[in-house]
Amino acid sequence: MNELVVVMIMSIIRMRLKLKMLMMMVCLVWVEVVVCGDEHEIQCIQREREALLQFKAALFDDYGMLSSWTTPHCCQWKGIRCSNLTRHVLMLDLHGEIHDDEYAYNSYEISRSLNSGSYLSGEIHKSLMELQQLYYFNLTSNSFYNTHIPEFLGSLTNLISLDLSFCGFEGKIPTHFGSLSHLKYLNLAGNFHLEASIIPPQLGNLSQLQHLDLRYNSFEGKIPSQLGNLSKLQYLDLSYNSFEGNIPSQLGNLSNLQELYLGGNIYGGDVALKIYDGGQCLSNLISLTHLYLSSIPILNTSHSYLQMIAKLPKLRQLSLSDCSLSDHFILSLRPSTFNFSTSLSLLDLSSNTFTSPMIFQWVSNTTSNLVELDLSYNLLEVSTSNHFDMVKMNSLEHLDLSYNRLKAGILKSFMNICTLHSLYMSKNNLTEDLPSILHNLSGGCVRHSLQELYFRYNQIIGSLPDFSVFSSLKILDLSNNQLSGKIPEGSKLPSQMESLSISSNSLEGGVPKSFGRACTLSSLDISYNNLSEELLVIFDHLSGCSKYSLQELNLEGNKINGTLLDLSIFSSLKVLILSDNQLSGKIPENNILPSQLKLLSISSNSLEGGVPKSFGNSCALHSLDMSNNSLVEEFTKIIHHLSGCARYSLEYLYLGMNQINGTLPDLSIFSSLKGLYLDGNKLNGDIPKDIRFPPQLESLDMQSNSLKGVLTDYHFINLSKLYFLDLSENSLLALTFTQNWVPPFHLSYIRLQSCMLGPTFPKWLKTQNHFNDLDISNAGISYLVPKWFWAKLTLQEWISMNISYNNLSGIIPNFPQKNPHFSLILGSNQFEGPIPPFLRYSMFLDLSKNKFSNSFSFLCANGTIETLYQLDLSNNQLSGHIPNCWSHFKSLSYLDLSHNDFSGKIPTSMGSLFDLQALLLRNNNLTNEIPFSLRNCTKLVMLDMAKNKLSSRIPAWIGSKLQELQILSLGMNHFYGSLPLEICYLRSIQLLDLSLNNLSGKIPTCIKNFTSMAQNTFSSDYEGHWYFVNTSNIKGNRSYDLNAFLMWKGSEQMFKTTELLLLKSIDLSSNHFSEEIPIEIENLFGLISLNLSRNNLTGKIPSNIGKLSSLEFLDLSRNQFVDSIPQSLTQIDRLAMLDLSHNHLTGEIPTGTQLQSFPASSFEDNLDLCGPPLEKSCIDHGEHVKGPKVEIDENENSLLSHEFYISMTFGFVISFWMVLGSILFKRSWSHAYFKFSHVRR
Repeated sequence: MNELVVVMIMSIIRMRLKLKMLMMMVCLVWVEVVVCGDEHEIQCIQREREALLQFKAALFDDYGMLSSWTTPHCCQWKGIRCSNLTRHVLMLDLHGEIHDDEYAYNSYEISRSLNSGSYLSGEIHKSLMELQQLYYFNLTSNSFYNTHIPEFLGSLTNLISLDLSFCGFEGKIPTHFGSLSHLKYLNLAGNFHLEASIIPPQLGNLSQLQHLDLRYNSFEGKIPSQLGNLSKLQYLDLSYNSFEGNIPSQLGNLSNLQELYLGGNIYGGDVALKIYDGGQCLSNLISLTHLYLSSIPILNTSHSYLQMIAKLPKLRQLSLSDCSLSDHFILSLRPSTFNFSTSLSLLDLSSNTFTSPMIFQWVSNTTSNLVELDLSYNLLEVSTSNHFDMVKMNSLEHLDLSYNRLKAGILKSFMNICTLHSLYMSKNNLTEDLPSILHNLSGGCVRHSLQELYFRYNQIIGSLPDFSVFSSLKILDLSNNQLSGKIPEGSKLPSQMESLSISSNSLEGGVPKSFGRACTLSSLDISYNNLSEELLVIFDHLSGCSKYSLQELNLEGNKINGTLLDLSIFSSLKVLILSDNQLSGKIPENNILPSQLKLLSISSNSLEGGVPKSFGNSCALHSLDMSNNSLVEEFTKIIHHLSGCARYSLEYLYLGMNQINGTLPDLSIFSSLKGLYLDGNKLNGDIPKDIRFPPQLESLDMQSNSLKGVLTDYHFINLSKLYFLDLSENSLLALTFTQNWVPPFHLSYIRLQSCMLGPTFPKWLKTQNHFNDLDISNAGISYLVPKWFWAKLTLQEWISMNISYNNLSGIIPNFPQKNPHFSLILGSNQFEGPIPPFLRYSMFLDLSKNKFSNSFSFLCANGTIETLYQLDLSNNQLSGHIPNCWSHFKSLSYLDLSHNDFSGKIPTSMGSLFDLQALLLRNNNLTNEIPFSLRNCTKLVMLDMAKNKLSSRIPAWIGSKLQELQILSLGMNHFYGSLPLEICYLRSIQLLDLSLNNLSGKIPTCIKNFTSMAQNTFSSDYEGHWYFVNTSNIKGNRSYDLNAFLMWKGSEQMFKTTELLLLKSIDLSSNHFSEEIPIEIENLFGLISLNLSRNNLTGKIPSNIGKLSSLEFLDLSRNQFVDSIPQSLTQIDRLAMLDLSHNHLTGEIPTGTQLQSFPASSFEDNLDLCGPPLEKSCIDHGEHVKGPKVEIDENENSLLSHEFYISMTFGFVISFWMVLGSILFKRSWSHAYFKFSHVRR
């Protein structure tokens, strides 16, 4: 995506250069009737002035682009040009500006500089219809998202130039544009959401049109053949849309066409454009100088296309990128019958499937004056010994072979190209040591011509050699390789070297003095290595003649120690990056920065104290980053120290993640400050009522402090450019604005989590129409959400919104719009009623912990849902059967319906959720079995169906099909039968909870296959859980968190994210398992918790249970275990909870260990168990006491030996006959006895 942004920016620059030329031409043509400057004061026509003011009133001018539109004479307003004869407005130039700010160091600032800058937004008012003499209208690079191109522009029939590019328009191109009969220049590029199935054919009526640019949109269908009527067209760009079908042969009528751009797909999908006439239409374009055909695979089917292209007499630049061209196809074109025009200077064959080095010789034989050749992103592969002569390419200056599979030997083929200036070899298979690689180039004349050499992203080893043999080399990039060791002192740089990048290697030591003798060196990047030298020594080594030339120095991500020192001798230094090192101590007060320094980053070190006054005297300083250190100074003192001349130049100040204290002073003296970052400090105290922020401020981040008091509209009165506001986690800070306050700003990022915004919903948000990210969670807001807020949400696209943990209530209305969003988090409120279907078009939707009562219309509304990846409806009041509509949801990866009141069967359509990774149905009233269709959800990582009324055997396919499972929770149901052996296929299982069921049989011995439980895991191993997102706006991995419940120390507790990674648990308690614990359980030494209580397990506790050294929780209570407690149990030193009670254990509790620290209840009801902590003591080295042992002689025992036995015999005889006699003589007793005896038999 970043490459796409760069391409777009370059396209804008190219377009603007052409536009300036057009403006110069227009000014020359109209020189007699138009004032092209401000030399004369012309009074404009009053009705046109009023029309312009109406136009202005409908716009949001956050950057003051229309600030001059206040004087009486509108012809002197910025962007307006009038006729000096008729006084009519003729030119309206209100183009936005892209701020490509090289000193924006923060990611938000960089994103902001690429995507916005100074721009207008709002809507284009129809009052412009009054400007009937307007011939030049330019609105490029403004922000008109969610608006349509006005139809009335088609009535401005005198327009010669119309530029609406990169404005965010959506909808259709007005068909009325076909009436603009004088139009020569039309640019609608980069609106992305322009769509109308096809381009309106009425554009073919623009007979005067010379320039048509429609790239980077969403046009579909066929290219209209009517474009072939534009006989004066010189420039046509239709690239990066979604056209399909044949390229119309009528384009061959454009005999004046000089530049043609076709193909490509901005979203990376297949392009279905075809050339069906063998390229005959291309052969008629005899004026063509630039031809770019991207992603048109049909070119690979016939030679005729290329032969027609080759015959174009004026062709200078040809791009056939990503056209599926192959070796076989190209090499079968014999050079004797095929040659490009001698005018061809640039050939782009990138992103094809070439593998053979013969492509070089083919290009050499078919082109004679080639200056630039691009073969990047192919599959070129050449053996080390295989090289060839390319001496025929005697004009080649730029060769790009990046992103192939080439080895170093191929470089010998280029050593005699004496004109070669730039060689790009990034991301290949260069694995040799650097001196050997460079030796392949140094044997020919190329060593004298080469100026730029790029070897980044290879696997080059060794250290830096002497580069001085490359006498003309200016740029060398060796970043992201495997260079190691110290840089030798003898490593000399070429005399003309300007830029050296050796970042992201494993270089050690410091910087050699030879680098300091490179008198032309302006940029040096040694970031992300292992340099450990003191900073003082490094700068001393660089203090040769390079101290006058060096402009950028990047030493980020090393182990450099010491503190910051006086750098004033580096007179040209503009950028210095020392972040993420081991700098420490206070920065000396007398430390003087270079006079031209614009960016200083010393973040992520261990610097103490504060900011020295000398920094405030750096009059060129634009960006200062001291975040993530140990600064402890008061903020007011820091601001005082920076209030020298730096207050006029400073644009970005990063002081986050320190220990800065105090409250906010007045900051309005910093007249240029755009970004202020104070997050994660100890700012406190009440915010003064009369302070103001800098007037140019765009980003304000004060999250995670202890600020208190009230921010009012007075504090924000001048912040018209503010777009990023983060005051989160200041729980005593309130934002209180007047009732109908209209903020001067239009925020993109609004983050006010845990501030005080309530009790009513913030009305000022109604004015914010362009936010991308809104977080007002836990902000004390109650009552109903106004309908205008929901309407605003439905009109915007791809936003993130969090209004959770408030006390918001009411029914959310439904809207017909189906705009997609990133995330909508409405959890932990009091919303009720049905869930509206429009919410399901977000990627991440959290409606948990509310009072929603109906999900049917939400789940079962018509239409396939491609974008919903994560859905949380837990903890609501949803009841009845779960709707059987899950086949609508094609991308769902996370589904939580737990803690509701659903009943009945689990719907079978859930089995169509093939990408599902987490399914949580916990704590409902679901019945019957787990549906067989769920076996299709093979990506499941978590399955939680605990606390329901499910009843069946546990399906064998859970183990055989769901082998990615890490968490399986089926506890508190009515499952029965034995465990299927297939359960042992769950090698990744970490939490297995089958407790409180009716399971029986023995625990299978194959549990040793739970390999994840046989490994110790650390928090550093946590890689998170991810699902792949593929939408029109975003493509890539998105992380999600898992939460699981577990009985822990007597209560049900929830474990989250990294806690779950560390938790390995088996809970089979409260079932009917029998027989012995399998000894294989001893192999699961990663187990943290093991609960086998309340079963019918017998036999001994495994003797080597002590191998489970990670155990913190062990419950074997209420079984029938026998014998002694294994001595190995004493080896588990982490054990925090142990319960062996209610068994048949015997002998002494092992002593001298932590087992004595557990309460006696952990061992109770084991009648033959003794020793601490039980009160029953043991004697004779552990033999338990059965009773008092008394010595009795023979005489004392005579009663038992004689009289006792006589009495016992006599008593037995009497008793026997009394019972038998009664049976024999009493008939009823006799009958009862023999009847009972018969029944027993």
